[in-house]
Amino acid sequence: MKVAVFGAGYVGLVTGACFAELGHDVVVRDVVEAKVDALRAGVVPIHEPGLDEILARNAERLTFTTDVAEAVEGADVVYIAVGTPPTYSGDADLSAVWTVVDELPAVDQRIVVAMKSTVPVGTGSAVRHRLDDRGLANVGYVSNPEFTAEGTAVQDFMHPDRIVVGAFDGADGDVVERLHDGIDAPIVRCDVPSAEMVKLAANAALVTRISFINEIANVCEATGADVTTVAEGIGLDRRIGPSFLRAGIGFGGSCFPKDSLALKQLAANSGYNFQLLNAVIEVNELQKRRVIGKLERRLGPLRGKRIALLGLAFKPGTDDMREAPSLVLAGRLLSEGADVRAWDPVANGAAHLHGVEIAETALAALDGADGAVVVTEWPELRELDWAAARERMRGNVIVDGRNHLDPEALRALGFVYEGMGRPVV
Repeated sequence: MKVAVFGAGYVGLVTGACFAELGHDVVVRDVVEAKVDALRAGVVPIHEPGLDEILARNAERLTFTTDVAEAVEGADVVYIAVGTPPTYSGDADLSAVWTVVDELPAVDQRIVVAMKSTVPVGTGSAVRHRLDDRGLANVGYVSNPEFTAEGTAVQDFMHPDRIVVGAFDGADGDVVERLHDGIDAPIVRCDVPSAEMVKLAANAALVTRISFINEIANVCEATGADVTTVAEGIGLDRRIGPSFLRAGIGFGGSCFPKDSLALKQLAANSGYNFQLLNAVIEVNELQKRRVIGKLERRLGPLRGKRIALLGLAFKPGTDDMREAPSLVLAGRLLSEGADVRAWDPVANGAAHLHGVEIAETALAALDGADGAVVVTEWPELRELDWAAARERMRGNVIVDGRNHLDPEALRALGFVYEGMGRPVV
C-alpha cells in the first residue's frame, strides 16, 4: 500500500521507516522545510538507534515532502503523527492535528486517516464530524496509537506487545490491520474511544509504577533498607514483574508527563477527580527536588559551588530533552547560585540550558566540581575512570539519581556516595 505520514518527529519518522521496511511505499510530510531537506540528503535529525540504517535500507520506498497534495496523492492510509503538547490548562493541544485534518484535500478514492498521535478520548469522534462537515465521507478514520519508547522505538514498532486498531467502520480497521502484515503481535480490535483510552491508560499505569517505587525508595532511605534489593524482591512476584521498578529522580520525556497530565485533565473535564494520578504527578515533581536536598546536606549552601550534571536527555539512547529531569535540576541549582556544568553524549544541552556550561566529556564536566549528579544512566558513566575523576574534582560528593554506579567502588575511591533509596553512610 501507499502510506502518507504527517509529521517527521520521533513517532512519524519511525512509523514511516518501519512501514517502508514492511514493503509499503511511504511519503513523510513535514512543515519544516529544513528538516525535509536534511532527510532528503540522508541526514536524520534525531538520535534513535537503528533508525539511520532502516531509512537508508528503504530509501527507494521513502519520499519526504512539505507538500500536502504530493503526500496524499494515491495514498491508501494517511497517518497523523504530529505533536500534541500540553496547554497551560493541562489539556492536549490539538492545533497541529486539526491543521492536518483541515488540509486534507478532497479525493476520489477511499482513504483511511489513522491517528498515531496521542489524543484525548473523544478526538476521533470530533475528527469524524469535521470530515463529514467537509463532505469527506469517503475518508475513513481509525485510531492506531503508538507504543514505542524512545531509544528502542524501531524494535518496539517491529516487535510490539500488541497492535491496537479502533475504527468506526470495520473495513477501515481491516486496512490498517493489513498494513501491519509481517509483524507478529496480538491485534486488539475495538471502538475508537477505547483505543484512545488504551494509550492513555497504559502510560498512566507505567508512571504509577515509577512513582510507587520512588515512594518506596524514600521510605527505604528513612528506614535503612535498600530499594534495589526491595525492587528485586517484589519484581520476582509473577503478579507484579520487574518492569518500571527502578527508583530514581522521576520520569520525563515527551509522553509520560504530557499523557498523565492529559488523562488527569480529561477526567476533571468529565467531572471525575483522578486522585491516584494526582498523587503520581506530585510525587514525580517532588522526587527531582530531593536531589537538591541531598547536595545541600553534604555541601551546605550551594551558592558558589560547582555542580556537574552527568546526562541531560530524559533517558539513555535518545537525544530528547523534553520534560527531562536535568532541566528542573539545572534550574534549581542556578537559582541557588550554583555554578553548573553539564555533559551528555548525544543531547544538545546548549539549546535548552541557558547559564549552564556544556562540557565535551564527562571528565571535563567534573573538573573542579564540588559535587556531581548522575541524571541519565548512560553506559559511558559506568566505564568512566572514576579514580581520575576524583583527582580532577574539588569535592567528592556523588548523588546517583539513577542508582547506576557501584556505591562501594566509589566510596573506596574516596567519594561520598548517595543513591536514591539506598542506605546512607
